[in-house]
Amino acid sequence: MKKRTKTLPAIITGVAILIGGIWLINESRYPNVPAFEDHFTRKFLNKDKKVEDEFYEFKSKTGQYTMWFPKGYQLIKENGEDYVINGNSYERWIAKEVNNKAGNAGGSYIEMTFSNARKAENEFFTVENMFKEQLNITKPNTFETSSTRIYYDSAYTYFKGTQEVIMHPNKEHASNTYIAYVADKHSNNAIELWFDKSEKSRKNDEVAEKKWFLAILKNIKFREEMKLNKAHVER
Repeated sequence: MKKRTKTLPAIITGVAILIGGIWLINESRYPNVPAFEDHFTRKFLNKDKKVEDEFYEFKSKTGQYTMWFPKGYQLIKENGEDYVINGNSYERWIAKEVNNKAGNAGGSYIEMTFSNARKAENEFFTVENMFKEQLNITKPNTFETSSTRIYYDSAYTYFKGTQEVIMHPNKEHASNTYIAYVADKHSNNAIELWFDKSEKSRKNDEVAEKKWFLAILKNIKFREEMKLNKAHVER
């Protein structure tokens, strides 16, 4: 009886060590970046597809689009409003920049809303209203890829009391708010993307910051293009 009593703790210890070893092996399979340190965020990312130095491929749970996701960000999942999905027709998420040196405080944010309810005939009206209301701009910058039309612009925004002040970028105030509207040429799919830069953001180079934002926009691929790319590879 005493021998069995002594054996039981040894078995428990051995199992714990084995489980711990398996956990460490599994964790070591993921890149050592903030995006993969969060278990919820990593569910959306392809660990084997680092598309550029700062990004990994993000695949929507709607199955309707893929995009580039910055390695230094994590999806927020504190309550039911942080991540929302409705079948394959709607998805909304917010991601926060993780700055370990600042104790995760003062990070910038990305907010993304996908919908397949866009009406093509209302595209320009939607875009004009969106940029007028949010940035006081009626004609945003535009460009196209082979499958998308992209509208984007930026401004310096801050609150004076309860009143939001919107200023166009100048020598004294670089942009701290970027917004974009990405419309699929082949369907009703569309994405609204926001980037709010914290004053404590590590990014101080406005040219590099704009290039980073545009890289995300240019690499949004909707379902139709995803199918075409797959068919091309299979050939």
